Amino acid sequence: MSVAMRTIKLPSGEAIPVLGQGTWGMAEDARHRDDEIAALRLGLDLGMILIDTAEMYADGAAEELVGEAIAGRRDEVFLVSKVLPEHATRGGTIAACEGSLMRLGTDRIDLYLLHWRGLVPLRETLGALADLARVGKIRHWGVSNFDVFDMEELVITRNGADVATDQVLYNLTRRGIEYDLLPWCRARSLPIMAYSPIEQGRLLNHPVLQRIAASHGVTPTQLAIAWVIRLDGVNAIPKASTPEHTQENCGALKIFLSKQELAILDSAFPPPTAKRPLEML
Repeated sequence: MSVAMRTIKLPSGEAIPVLGQGTWGMAEDARHRDDEIAALRLGLDLGMILIDTAEMYADGAAEELVGEAIAGRRDEVFLVSKVLPEHATRGGTIAACEGSLMRLGTDRIDLYLLHWRGLVPLRETLGALADLARVGKIRHWGVSNFDVFDMEELVITRNGADVATDQVLYNLTRRGIEYDLLPWCRARSLPIMAYSPIEQGRLLNHPVLQRIAASHGVTPTQLAIAWVIRLDGVNAIPKASTPEHTQENCGALKIFLSKQELAILDSAFPPPTAKRPLEML
């Protein structure tokens, strides 16, 4: 049974799901393809209509897999993809977007992100993103792996005020953004999109996480995701390679953590007390 999907809002006012689906690591083994497509399709059925991918993932094969998964259901999906920084020149961004559109089998990307900051000047990339938005090939654009100083430069660059999100690493073991980046974004009503909310599985054996999960009758995965999406303005994009895993991820929506439980998690996974460099995977 599906759970009512909570949403967060983009700066435009458009609502997007608090829980989406990531695809980093998909399409790397043909033996898993049917399960991966079934997982994505079940996610759509459950209301996890935001699907995040990138031209980098499996050298474009992840986008092709997503295109197959959403065939006939494109209008249900909020589709996110990304341009590599080495492609982020004016012409390169447009060419990269057109390549992604072809692989995805669609005429538009709902949210197009610069995957991380590279050597191309922001004004050049932003000019290309504005061009793509003007002709309807993308609906919104944002960035990924940008720290506060990057965001501050971005928003004073021409077209930079149109940024729709910053997608960053955020989970119980990677809380550095809480010190400065998260407050900066929240003050501007700019959502954070959290990738790797379970630290690629590495945090799931922590005894405190396991104990609180058991008290709720849920899995550590579900609890870790529920912790990430506890805050307004933050959504998460966990990957699920099987329908069973998709169903498990969706169960995070049912969990509400008490102040006492949050304090216990803070003790086990301390929040930052000083600036930390932005972490990436």
